[in-house]
Parts: sequence; structure tokens; C-alpha cells
Amino acid sequence: MLRLQKGSVFQQSAFRALAKVSRETQSPIRSLLCARGVSTTALARQQAQRFQQWIDNNTGKLNTQGLEAKWKERWAELRPAWDTKIDALSPEEVERLFYVLVMFPYPSGALHMGHVRVYTISDMLARFQRMRGRKVVHPMGWDAFGLPAENAAIERGVAPGTWTRENIVAMKKQLMDILADFDWEREVSTCDADYYRWTQHLFLQLMRHDMIYRAEAEVNWDPVDQTVLANEQVDAQGRSWRSGAAVEKRRLKQWFARITAYADDLLKDLDQLQWPTHVKTMQSNWIGRSEGVELKFALEGDDITVFTTRADTVFGASYVAVAYDHPLIGEDRLPKDRVDEVMHAARKMKAGSSAGADLTYGAFTGLYAAHPLDPARHVPVWVASYVVPGYGTGAVMGVPAHDTRDRDFCASNGIPAAQAVVADAADDSNAGFRTEPGTLLNAEVNGRFGGMTSADAIQAIAKEAETAGRGRTVVKYRLRDWLLSRQRYWGAPVPVIHCPSCGVVPVPESELPVKLPENIMLSGRGGSPLANAEDWVNCKCPKCAGSARRDTDTLDTFVDSSWYFLRYLDAQNTQRPFDAALATAAMPVDVYVGGVEHAILHLLYARFISKFLWKTGAYGSKQLADSETRNGKSAILEAVRKREKGAPGGEPFKRLLTQGMVHGLTYKDPKTGRFLRPEEVDLTGIHPTVRATGERPATSYEKMSKSKYNGVDPTMAVASYGADATRLHMLYLAPPQDVLEWDTQSIVGMQRWINRLGRLVDAACDVPQAGTFDDALSMRAQWSREARETYRQTNVAIQRVTEALDSSFAFNTAIASLIELCNYLLTVADRSHPTYAHALLALIRMVSPMAPSVGEELWETAANNKHLSRCLASPASAKTVFSANWPALDKTALKPAAATVVVQINGKVRYKLEDMDTDLDQAALTEAAKSHPNAAKWLNDPVSGSPKAIVKVICVPNKIINLIVK
Repeated sequence: MLRLQKGSVFQQSAFRALAKVSRETQSPIRSLLCARGVSTTALARQQAQRFQQWIDNNTGKLNTQGLEAKWKERWAELRPAWDTKIDALSPEEVERLFYVLVMFPYPSGALHMGHVRVYTISDMLARFQRMRGRKVVHPMGWDAFGLPAENAAIERGVAPGTWTRENIVAMKKQLMDILADFDWEREVSTCDADYYRWTQHLFLQLMRHDMIYRAEAEVNWDPVDQTVLANEQVDAQGRSWRSGAAVEKRRLKQWFARITAYADDLLKDLDQLQWPTHVKTMQSNWIGRSEGVELKFALEGDDITVFTTRADTVFGASYVAVAYDHPLIGEDRLPKDRVDEVMHAARKMKAGSSAGADLTYGAFTGLYAAHPLDPARHVPVWVASYVVPGYGTGAVMGVPAHDTRDRDFCASNGIPAAQAVVADAADDSNAGFRTEPGTLLNAEVNGRFGGMTSADAIQAIAKEAETAGRGRTVVKYRLRDWLLSRQRYWGAPVPVIHCPSCGVVPVPESELPVKLPENIMLSGRGGSPLANAEDWVNCKCPKCAGSARRDTDTLDTFVDSSWYFLRYLDAQNTQRPFDAALATAAMPVDVYVGGVEHAILHLLYARFISKFLWKTGAYGSKQLADSETRNGKSAILEAVRKREKGAPGGEPFKRLLTQGMVHGLTYKDPKTGRFLRPEEVDLTGIHPTVRATGERPATSYEKMSKSKYNGVDPTMAVASYGADATRLHMLYLAPPQDVLEWDTQSIVGMQRWINRLGRLVDAACDVPQAGTFDDALSMRAQWSREARETYRQTNVAIQRVTEALDSSFAFNTAIASLIELCNYLLTVADRSHPTYAHALLALIRMVSPMAPSVGEELWETAANNKHLSRCLASPASAKTVFSANWPALDKTALKPAAATVVVQINGKVRYKLEDMDTDLDQAALTEAAKSHPNAAKWLNDPVSGSPKAIVKVICVPNKIINLIVK
């Protein structure tokens, strides 16, 4: 193709010639563009634009850096005009808003391929919904508090805030490099005082509603460094990651949130959420609702209360087991001859030693407790390692004939085991170990309950225990209250003051935020760093103005991430965490995208906080309903309730999309199993070999990590292959919920497909169109078979891609459909028919959310072409493909224009009817089958040649016709 140098005499002559032709023909495209103020010279320049200009003629490689730079600059110009601001609360605004939320990252300094995957998905969904006419909210921020920043400060001698903010700058650039389009005007960082001021406000709101309390709880204690350790700072051997000391368990005063008060709501509302089943199951199991019976085993002057879901087995109880922190385990409560051994065992359990970790480890307390329904019978009381401290009543009954754990504990400690009390039948003389419910044996030990089914016996036993004052029916949850406090520096300070006279005093709202002190020396030793900042700790009591001290704990980072999606909606508000009307308009989140590793705690805490705020009137239909009658907002209230449908009672996330991990190709030494560095593997041959030995290494895909040398730097991937190809490859390799095995070799296929798309559009630019698509649609009955098939293929792709991006999230099949449409268009003979341009423009629009800069360039090439631009719906859409409407689906076009029908004779395939009209009925197909050249062989008598009698016809339209003959 002849290339004219910009500004050359030849180029100017070409432009003049094109302008002359345009004036003479008065083409519609010239009139359209001139009406927009485009000069004739500019018109000629636009008509000459081709995608090919970005492809190197020698190497065939796309100039991805130049293309991406062009569109990043263009988007920066267009972004302010894009409608992302939430207007005043109205029914129309509520209906139009679409909130795409992606889990915000910890600013570690560099994106990994897992980040690329999740942000590609959310960006694609946001762009797709914007093209569908929705006002999209797609924000980004930083989960910036946490332990890694403290560790970095200790190791590198840099302040956590400095390290964190430098990382944010670097990661923000990386997000832009993968072409992710976020609402940066909504950006938040949890370590900024403007944010954690409102995190502290949230803590105080919980406190005012009696949802916060302080109690002792166990922590990991490093006896050498004299500091509290997070669970991740304790290695598999129970030693401190820094000092190497054996970690101890200590009890410290901690802050808790009463999340258990919301346990029922958190459980029952799961059913209505459009979440993956396995995630809902994980949440349900974590909450762990159990209906059972509390029974009281009596001690002298006291009771041991146990909870059981199998009260039918109570007569088989052989012992009672308590946790090491139970009130009974103390020198003043134990028999003197048992104190030393029991307290020694309790210390081992508390320290988490190997003995304490053994679930069969325990010690006899020397105490006996009376059976709740048979006071004359006494069972021994043991302290047992398997009883979880600080959970429930801290005591369980041991029934070795009906529980595996209890059986093992009895066997290990020589406790006489009671006989079985439940069997298949009431008179089973061979009853033995059994864990399932059944029928209570007609044995003396079961008394009047013998012969009852387990279900009936549980109710009857509970009723009798309650009448005797020895028990009651209760509902228990596995869920524990949320421990909020951390003994670290880099977090939001707990907004509480401790006064010798007034006790615990909340910091007044007017004094928020309680800012972190600067210039703190972090060593990882000596307890909470804040406790050593005397100038910061010492303060005045807000109540009595006397000397007091600030709380030196910081809040769990899960508190920061439990409400960030609400702050996004009003990130610049200095008067409140968020405006109620804005949150009411946008919540719940329409689609939440993130890793399945956060399926339990983060989601649970976010649900709890959102429900708390909704119930207390901070936002939502409840808040609106309280003011509806006096403000006359019934239409708005109806719209809000419609939006909340499927996410009841303040549920924050309507739909959840959890993406799987990204695994990298890993090489191991075939003999030693040692992970091989990239430079140790020769990849130049047909098979990889170990350079040192020439042997073939063991290969596998494993989770990316530095120690396995299998990580892929996203920056390098984008630089090598381009952001668009990287995104397409990431979406195409696997369904989003599955593990993705990253393969850099197959990404070349995506690069080639992008080039093929470019050639397809460029070629179409040279083909005059026979009218507009709208005009052609009115004459649909006159279309050729090829035109009808082109229109059908286009609508099939529209249907599949739309469904994938809107509901099924099968992004790999969406790309497969686009490739299929592209390949079909390459085979079309008549490219002047408007159905071809319509298909091509639909293809460009559908690929654009996945490959934004390529989509934009293809769209601009088409929009600036005198032929293809005739099919544009509006001139405004020429500025950016993301201002264009998503292709509309015509369901009437989905039926194939022609079909291949298999002909069976007496159930056996004999021949096929090719290229059959899809509107043919059974009678017409029967005649076609009889008229086929091969018909005589099967439908005529081989001797006489006369036709056989067709006694029955079985027809599956457009697929099979089966002729039954005699």
C-alpha cells in the first residue's frame, strides 16, 4: 500500500483530489462531517486512516505502546465528560446506576498477575454496562493499613506512611498501564486521616448502640521481643518469625464487636444473594447455627453447663470435659492433690505445645459432677485440649459410644466408657459404636425415654430438663464476636480514653480523627509502639478534664475494609462518612469482584457493618421509609426497594464474582525436586531441558511465588505483548472462577487475532456500502441468503457475549464467540451489503470492553471512513466507542437461514439434505428427502424399482427426518 509522507506535495495533492470528488458527489459522509465542522482536508485525512499504520510491516507486530499512549491521553481528555457523578436521589437515578466494585488492593508496591486478572474483569464489566446506558460507578482505593508496612519500616528504616504512599503511586501507574478505567475522583486510602476519621466514627457509633465491649482474649506473645504477634508471624513450629522464641499464649484486654447479635440475619439473608454456592456454604458454616440443649451437670455449689445437639445420648455420658480457661481450672477450685498436674496440663494447652495440640491430651481434675437427669449418677470432670477456650460454655459432655473424638479421648486416658444408648432399633442386643441418630434402646439407663426416636427423645429430654431446672433448649452459633483491636502501630487508633475517675470514655466526635503520632521508632519489640509514645498517650479526660491515657490499640484492618464501598460514593465529604441519599441511590453493589480467599472474614464483616448502618438509618430503604410520609418520596422509596431486592436488610453485595488464582509454569530438577531458576532451563528446543544436565525437568503449574521462580511480572507482560492482548489472554484462558494457568506462548494467538481484526476493518474501509443498515433492514425480505446468515451470525454473537458479560460471566466463551464471528466475516463474499458493516461495527463494540485501546482505534478507523460511518447510529459515538450503544439483539434473526437435515431410513443415516430452508415443514422435508439423488437406493424396491410405502415420518425440524418404510 502506498504511504504518503505527512505534509508532502503528494499527500496535499491527494487531499485536494479527494476534496474535489467529495464536492462533486456531495456524499452523505462529507455532509455529515462538514456539519460537524470538519474541513475537507481533515475529511481526506480521516478517510485515509487505517489500523495497519500501527503494525510494523517487517515484523508484523502491533505498536502497542504507541497505540495505548494515544488512547490513554484521549481518555484523560474525555473522562471529565463521562457521567459518573451520582445526582440527587430520584427513581430514574436509582434505576440507572450500576455499581461495579472490585476488592481494593494492599499497596505492596507491585501488581501481580492475580491483580491483573481481577482488575481486567471489573474494568470489562464497567465498560460493558456503560455502553448499555447505565451510569456506572467503578471506584478504586487502597487497603493501606496493616502489618507489612510496619515490617518494611523495621527492615528498611523508612516510615510506614512514606513506604505506603510511594507504593500507591507505583501501583496506580500499573493499573493505568493495563488500561483499567477507574473513577479516580472517588479514590480513598484507609491510612489517610480523612478516611480513618470516619472508621473511628463508625467504632463510636457501634459503641453508642451497645455493639462494642471489652474483654480478655488470647494473643500470641513473643517472650523475647515482648510483643504481640499476628497469626501470620508465628511459624509452623509455633515460633516467632523474628526472634525464634517459642510463642506463648497470653490474655489481654481486647475490644470486641457483637457480630453474634446479627448472626440470624447474616445466615438467613444468604439465601437471597446471587453468590457462588460454595461461598454461601463457607459463610453458613462459619456462622454455624446449631439448635440444641444446654444441660447442667451439678458440682457442689456450682454447675457445669454443656451444650449438645445430641441430647438423646445424654445417658451415655462418661465424663465432662472443660477448657483450660474454664473457671474450675484454678488452684482455689481444684482438689489439692490434683492442682499441680491439672495446672501443668492447662499451661501446656495454653502455650500450644505439642502435647497441648494433641486432641487426646487431658488431665483428671479430681472433681465429679452429677448427671442432670439422674442426680445419683456422677461422672468425672476432665480438662481437655480439644475443648476450645473462650467459646460457648467452655464445657462438653463426653459420650464415647456415639462420638469419635470422645471415644479416642476415653481410650487415650483410660476413662471407663458407658454403653451405647442409641441403636437402629430399641431392642438391638448388639448395639455398638454409632454416630448417627436412631432409636433409644429399651435399657434401664434410658429410663422412660427408651424406645423413642432420637428426634422425639431430644425434645422430651429438653422438656424434662427445663422442668427440673437442669437445662433448656437454645440456639447456638459457631460464630464468635469480632476481635477488633491490634497491638500494632500502623492502623486506625481506637478512639477511646482511659480515665482513672471516669473509666472508659469515648473520644468526642469533634476531636476526631485521633491521628497516629509521627516519628515513631519501630523495632518490633517491646509491645505496642503507641504505648511508648508518651506525648501522644497522655491526654485530658473529655468528661472531668483530669489526667488520662489514650487507648494504645489500633483497629483490625478488616474494620477499614468493612465500609470502604460506602465511602467511595461520597469520598470528598468532610461532614459525614457519606451522604445518606447517595448511598441509598447506589447500594447495594451490583457486582463485587474479588478473590475467593476473602470469602469468609472480609465478606462477613462487611455484611455486618452494612447491615448495622442500614438498620440504624444511615442509608437505605429503612432510612427513606422513616421520612417518606412527611417528604412524599413514595416513588423513590419504591425504586430503592426494587434496587434492594435480592439483597435484603442492608446486604451490601447483590452479586459476587470470585476469580481463581493465577498459576505459573514451574520447572523442577527431575532428581532432587529443587525449583529451577529461569536461566537454568533451556527453552530453545522442542522440549525444555536442564542446562546443566540436559535432562527434561519436571513441569507443573503452581501458585506463583518468588521461591518457585514462576512469577510473571505484569509490567513485563504488558510491555512485551500489549495490555489488550494480555487482557484478552487472561479472559480467554479459563472461566473466571477457575485456576488460570498462565502461558506466555499462547498469548501470541491473541496478538494475531488483534491484527486480523485490524485487517478486517481496513479492508471494509475500501468497500462502498449499498445504503445504510436501517434502510436495508426495511427490505429484509429481499436479502440474499448470505446477508441473512451474516445478520444471524451477528445476533448469535451479540446474544452470547451479552449473556456472558451480564449473567453467566463465561468470559472465555464470549471471546470464542467473537473469534467465531470474526472468522465468519472473513468468508463473506458480498461486503457491500449493509449487514456486513453492521456486523463489523457490532464486533468492534463487543471486543472493546475486553481490549479497550484496540477497540477504540478500530472504532475511530470505522467512524472516520466514508463507507463504514454510514452505519453509525449517531455522530457523537464517533468520539469514543464507549459512547456508542451496545449492539441490540434481534431475536427474530437467531434462526438459521439454512440448515443441513439428516435423512434416516428406518432409523439409519443414509444421506443429508444440504442448505435447506429453515421454514420448511414436515411435508416439504419429506418431499425433499424423496427427491434427493440418493433416495431411490433406499426408498425404492431393489427388484421392481417401485417406491416403498412410507408408513411413518419422524421429524425434528432443521435437524433430522426419519422415514419408516415397508
